[in-house]
Amino acid sequence: MEFDQNRAAKPFDVTLLDIFRGARNAIKRWRGRRETRKILSHLSDAQLRDIGLTRHDVSRKY
Repeated sequence: MEFDQNRAAKPFDVTLLDIFRGARNAIKRWRGRRETRKILSHLSDAQLRDIGLTRHDVSRKY
């Protein structure tokens, strides 16, 4: 049996860089949703209905 095989597995294999990347990606997703809400909020009710959304959907989903 090799030395490495006898060691317990690490419970978490996350580096500080992984945490920063995750935070950066979360911010990018948040900004994207904010931009989508901004664009959709400028559409009329008829335009929203054409794409299958309501005002409530815009505030709730995006």
